Amino acid sequence: MSTTNLPIDKVNKMTYEEFIECFGNVVEHCSLCAAAVWRERPFRDAQCLATCFGDFIDRLPISGKEGILRLHPDLAGRLAQAGKLTSESTREQANAGLGRMSGEEQQRMNRLNERYKDKFGFPFVICARENKKDAILHGLEERLENSPQTESITGANEVKKICRLRILDIVNPNSQLTHSPL
Repeated sequence: MSTTNLPIDKVNKMTYEEFIECFGNVVEHCSLCAAAVWRERPFRDAQCLATCFGDFIDRLPISGKEGILRLHPDLAGRLAQAGKLTSESTREQANAGLGRMSGEEQQRMNRLNERYKDKFGFPFVICARENKKDAILHGLEERLENSPQTESITGANEVKKICRLRILDIVNPNSQLTHSPL
């Protein structure tokens, strides 16, 4: 099954297993989110699907939001340098310019990532597709000043942005529900 430019009717007809396979990484390494959202079918369109994922994340307690954040890799971290990111994260970080950092920028990113994880207990998450390298470094420094609860919510909101963009990579954004398949 092709998993790009899918019409929403095809998404609505997916079995549970097909849905998990297709949408299991729209929230990084968290097929549980897709499992919870599957029951919300039928989806009117791609935006409705993204809203269902976002609503699920919003309903999580702070500890659940932090759990989702812990599943994300460090930006430009060891996994990226070793080529072991998911294909989605690899593309997103590359487009933000994180693969073209100078040695000094890489050291700064590593230091800030470590400070951030030491303070909050999870990696810094920002929607790389909506930012470039300099904005990401600045955001990392700035968000180090947040309280843990504020940062959990801010990070979860960034996850929702990432999720929405990943869904739009999979589902045709112009596709509308034509009939209830259920």
